[in-house]
Amino acid sequence: MTLQSLTQTKGDSSQNLDYDVVIVGANITGLTLAVTLQQSNLRVAIVEATPLDVTAQRDRAYAISVFSGRIFAGLGVWENIEPKIGKFRQIRLSDGQFPQVVAFETEDINSEYLGYAAEHYVLHTALQKRLESSENIQWLCPAKVESIEHQDQSVKIRVSQGGKEEIITTRLIVGADGARSRVRENANIKTMGWNYWQSCVTTVFHHQTTPNDTAFERFWHTGPMGILPLPGNRCQVVWTAPHEEAQRLQAMDEKQFIEKLTQRTGGSLADIELLKDRLVFPVQLMQSNRYVLPNLALIGDAAHRCHPVGGQGLNLGIRDAAVLGEILQQASDRGEDIGEIQVLKRYQRWRKTENLAILGLTDLLDRSFSNQFLPMVLSRRAGIWMMRNVPPLKRLALEIMTGLKGKSPVLTKTS
Repeated sequence: MTLQSLTQTKGDSSQNLDYDVVIVGANITGLTLAVTLQQSNLRVAIVEATPLDVTAQRDRAYAISVFSGRIFAGLGVWENIEPKIGKFRQIRLSDGQFPQVVAFETEDINSEYLGYAAEHYVLHTALQKRLESSENIQWLCPAKVESIEHQDQSVKIRVSQGGKEEIITTRLIVGADGARSRVRENANIKTMGWNYWQSCVTTVFHHQTTPNDTAFERFWHTGPMGILPLPGNRCQVVWTAPHEEAQRLQAMDEKQFIEKLTQRTGGSLADIELLKDRLVFPVQLMQSNRYVLPNLALIGDAAHRCHPVGGQGLNLGIRDAAVLGEILQQASDRGEDIGEIQVLKRYQRWRKTENLAILGLTDLLDRSFSNQFLPMVLSRRAGIWMMRNVPPLKRLALEIMTGLKGKSPVLTKTS
């Protein structure tokens, strides 16, 4: 199918626009939004510069919260995801060599699992598959956004595909195009935040300890270390450390790295064998000053980024997509203009405050634990003691980690 055939005007009901919604970015967040809209009467285009087979093979795994699992169940994709991902029934939270450990169990929130660990390709291919038969969804991929022009009640987008350039028009452009969002920058939406003094080292390893159903979050004065269980007795480690130390961890001999990893995990995982190269990426906190403008909305990393402690990043984006999709469908059903700023502000009011709370919490955790200042050490270890011994506090912490705090989209209540 050619780009020209995808961009025919569909009639007067949408002011002679090609699409009601154009999603820029076919990452997991962008595809989640597309799936939320596939049963609507809205015409949607997904624009992605990278071929889908390349986009799907990103070498990454994510913590997936209980709440995100409910969103995927409500969207009808969970049955294709759940058999292929890691599941954990326990979370062990500790502070360096401090002997007390907070042990979160499924009984604490009456849930079968406390969370999941999913590789990128599993999520991406399941979402792609769900969109295959969607008559109201069109793919422009690989296609590059060359320019974006905001008009009174629409957006004009110049797209290049296969050596040709075309103009498409839409009532709403959604930036799902990551931290360096072209959509956000073109709209001159400012951001606030900072780069941390830390980077993350990630890799996947195999071990011999069973059952492989525990996630670990262990804090060190150099930064937190998270370990997520994957299928096949594998785990992904996200090891945060100051930039220079992270580079050394990446460069050191494999045997030395395994020895250090074994020491940092207290020997709880036996016979570790690395399966992938060690990757390093810097850590950033970022919040957009606004998530919406007339005929524009931002979701996921285009709107915000947080420290990886607690594995909240992708889950915030999944929740953004579910909420925006719900609001757009409701507005469309009521005959409202989905590009109207008052409609889009419903999404911003819902998500911006909740996201800011999580950004602030992850920043506080990292700064509180990533130091050896004695008063801070004493206060955080008192906090660990309280979580171990005060059940309501422990439950609150777990509800935040699992995404069960906050307002819920309708689809999670019917999953």
